[in-house]
Amino acid sequence: MPVEFIGMIGTRSASEIHAPEGPVVDPAYTRRFAQAHEDAGFDRVLIGYGSGWPEGTQVAAYAAAHTERLGLLIAHRPGFVAPTLAARTFATLDQFSGGRVAVHTITGGHDLEQRRDGDYLTKDDRYARTDEYLGILRQAWTNDQPFDHEGQFYRFADYQAEVKPLTPIRLYFGGSSAAAYRVGGRHADTFALWGEPLAETAEQIASVRAAAAAAGRTDLPGISVSFRPILGPTEDLAWERAHRILDTITGTGGGANRASTRRAWRGPGTEPQNTGSQRLLAAAAKGELHDRALWTAPAAATGAAGNSTALVGTPETVAQALLDYVDIGVTTLLIRGYDPLDDAIDYGRYLLPLVRAEVARREQAATTERAQAQLPVIAGARAAR
Repeated sequence: MPVEFIGMIGTRSASEIHAPEGPVVDPAYTRRFAQAHEDAGFDRVLIGYGSGWPEGTQVAAYAAAHTERLGLLIAHRPGFVAPTLAARTFATLDQFSGGRVAVHTITGGHDLEQRRDGDYLTKDDRYARTDEYLGILRQAWTNDQPFDHEGQFYRFADYQAEVKPLTPIRLYFGGSSAAAYRVGGRHADTFALWGEPLAETAEQIASVRAAAAAAGRTDLPGISVSFRPILGPTEDLAWERAHRILDTITGTGGGANRASTRRAWRGPGTEPQNTGSQRLLAAAAKGELHDRALWTAPAAATGAAGNSTALVGTPETVAQALLDYVDIGVTTLLIRGYDPLDDAIDYGRYLLPLVRAEVARREQAATTERAQAQLPVIAGARAAR
């Protein structure tokens, strides 16, 4: 099966090593950023969610209007709009974009961030709400007849949407807690994880699959893993660049200290509440370098307030590191850089083609092997005639 590549776009130039430039919504930059991902060969781009950020479906609509085939993965927190309205919103955009919409469900792992949008539920209740919410979304997108619903969080009668998605909308789901496995295992088409070492990632994949089986599913959710690749023409140059990035994040290299900015929305001096960040920090505590090229120092420097582990090396090294994850069951690779626009272009030139070529080679080899295995069977059947 071909591997899926997802990038990430924003509405202005900014990252952990670059102070924000320009207006909060910069249409020219947003257009250029989306088009760069399409030109680079990405399958989709993630549009993130923050309590003060530009609204994601409108960003996605603008990106769709200025691209031709690029898929749009819209981060969405259940609970701030009714699921019936959300179903129509995503279905309408899917129609206008020609079937390019997918939804990335984020239940929310930080109480302070949730309260900024008026959500005071506990984490357990948030996951219970997400479970109910996603079931309603699926029904709204697929039901041909009006239906009623009376649940713990939502109640409505005689609902029927006139607008349906042009194609089935894929649900991506992020989280690393037992509750996330349970809810995402039931609903997700693709379950999204942050970039941990291979052994820990394999453990999470097993947990997701077990939750899917417990929910009665016979299909397996796809698995997405996120990284921050740092490329260089040689190993030494890649690591020199990696350490310059880290020095800028920590403020030891003359750059602005972005780490405090990344932590600010959690509150000063606080540890992360979400399990995903806790797991990244635990991996960083075990060591900076894991497996072939996984570097955890940026996660430690930023408090793991997002997908923050890097893969460092030449394009060949990083491609092989990504393929190591494919080998354990990963189907989607979400990658974004510290120089967001330039890195997206470089990934398209140097990284994506290597991974895709090797995946295609493996698929062809497997097809040939299967065909050769059938030759004795065919020959025996002919001889028996």
